[in-house]
Amino acid sequence: MNAFLNALGGKLAERWLALLAVPGLIYLMTAAVAVTLGRRHWHDAGRLRARLDALSGAPGAHSPGTVVLAALAVLAGAAATGAAVQAVGTWLEKAWLTASRGPVTTWLTRRRLRRWQAADSAYRTALVAAGRATIAGADDADRLTGEAERLHAARDRVALAAPRHPFWTGDRVTAPERRVWRAYRLDLAAAWPHLWLLAPDGARAELTAARAAFTSAARLLAWSAAYLALGAWWWPAAVIGLLTAVTAVGRGRDAAESFADLTEALADLHTKPLAETLGIPCESGLTREVGAALTRALSKGGE
Repeated sequence: MNAFLNALGGKLAERWLALLAVPGLIYLMTAAVAVTLGRRHWHDAGRLRARLDALSGAPGAHSPGTVVLAALAVLAGAAATGAAVQAVGTWLEKAWLTASRGPVTTWLTRRRLRRWQAADSAYRTALVAAGRATIAGADDADRLTGEAERLHAARDRVALAAPRHPFWTGDRVTAPERRVWRAYRLDLAAAWPHLWLLAPDGARAELTAARAAFTSAARLLAWSAAYLALGAWWWPAAVIGLLTAVTAVGRGRDAAESFADLTEALADLHTKPLAETLGIPCESGLTREVGAALTRALSKGGE
């Protein structure tokens, strides 16, 4: 038991340092530089050295007790800063995934829906033209087919289905639920706990890692906002914040896509074993009839 508690304490301390203390300490150091240099002296290294010399020459700097208290105060401030930014990251993560509620998110959703509808209309028009050219044996059939494929990819970059969320990540993460329903008439929300229990450890580990990567990206976006705020005193901090924001958004999109793909793959691979476990005949493979029967069984008779 003692060994277990020691190992657990070591892991908690390591996680605390990685998530809160170290990022918070770096941020506090950047904030100190920003306040010391300001906008007018943003690159004045001499000014920074003079400030450090003044601190090191202060009487309290040679007192062990003062140094320890100062170090503890800095660590506490770093941890508090990290906790605050982590809370903002949790809010941003929910905002990435939440459906429209207020006027701003509703406007964003409608804007994305108009873009998707225009892209979908262009794709369908090009697809019909390519089909007619292929049937007629026209010389430009290959070109029209390529144009239809390009427009299809352009539509999917907006969303795989008609948008219902203000941000791409929300639609991407919820796309498997809608696609599985259209394909199999299976309510993925009702089936998910059962599919999760049937999935092997490797599949669950991959999904957990993708979800953790998405959370990490949201946390990184929160740190970018904190550095952008420092840009009001020291403009290099705004550059750091902007670069961090671009990285965070890219990582968030990649993680959302990975999580959605893995979710849909798990549903495709393990819905048949789930049906067989529940005694629903599935000899011919997963069909809409099987999916509808699973939905009725898992929703306890409700629709």
